[in-house]
Amino acid sequence: MMRPLALTIGEPAGIGPDITIATWQRRAALALPPFYLLGEREFVARRAAQLGTAIPLKEVEPEHAAAVFATALPIVPLGVAITAAPGKPDASSAPAAIASIRRATADVVAGRARALVTNPVAKSILYAAGFAEPGHTEYLAALAREIGGRDVRPVMMLWSPDLAVVPVTIHLALKDVPRALSTELIVSTGRIVARDLIARFGIARPRLAIAGLNPHAGEEGSMGEEDASIVAPAVAALAAEGVNVRGPLSADTMFHPAARARYDAALCMYHDQALIPIKTLAFDHAVNVTLGLPFVRTSPDHGTAFDIAGTGRAGPSSLIAALNLAARLSATERAPAHAV
Repeated sequence: MMRPLALTIGEPAGIGPDITIATWQRRAALALPPFYLLGEREFVARRAAQLGTAIPLKEVEPEHAAAVFATALPIVPLGVAITAAPGKPDASSAPAAIASIRRATADVVAGRARALVTNPVAKSILYAAGFAEPGHTEYLAALAREIGGRDVRPVMMLWSPDLAVVPVTIHLALKDVPRALSTELIVSTGRIVARDLIARFGIARPRLAIAGLNPHAGEEGSMGEEDASIVAPAVAALAAEGVNVRGPLSADTMFHPAARARYDAALCMYHDQALIPIKTLAFDHAVNVTLGLPFVRTSPDHGTAFDIAGTGRAGPSSLIAALNLAARLSATERAPAHAV
């Protein structure tokens, strides 16, 4: 039987539980891949009641999740009481979110699950509880090192059928981006993107488009020297390694339909340069994919939406897309010989 996907609870007070319930209810109509939720049965039952629905829930171990998926939402218990109410994080929020990520990662590394899908977390809640990593992605990299013994550098890709983008720098103030950007950072990011587009997405010769940092890619130095001194050498280095790459390109002409047809992924120099176009084109169904890990990880491309948690207004489209993409990218993943 197909190994299931491991789905984390995310921030319990957010919409993660809501969209998980809504997604499972659509399992047959959408022919969804089997998954199990890392959470607590009583908490999920309470949230379902708050949403005005009742669904069958079954506590299982991962190896039995696929067998019960058609008739009940499989839940692998965390042993952590979850008391957060919709929109109201409490002292149980961070321990539950962290335990869920840790157990799900261990399941994937051990081969009990084929891939990891994460519901949204609230970083401010995690930080207040002493969480040491900058975010979800960095924590997964740390767990890959701790649990799997692999040193990795994760790269965030936002993917949709219309566009895939990679921000080379992520959560930085715009004034700090030029100092953080380097030729080496662009080259190492491009290598990981090209490698995973081949290995996971099945693209034999990926085409990368590299955006310039400044308007018009610097306009030959008249709008900044970074494109000539940092970005262009990175493009040349990647090309010398055999990567099919173009740039630096003017970002204002990279995202119309004809331009998008000429590349498989766009590497952008800062957060909004990447996220504005994909959220414009695919706000409801974009997926966050972490490249560079020794396992497949996807996530909905949205936050916890505390304001609508527990109301039934949260749409599950992005989670459904994340589950389907995780299943697609892990289709050739084999369980390790020692897997349970």
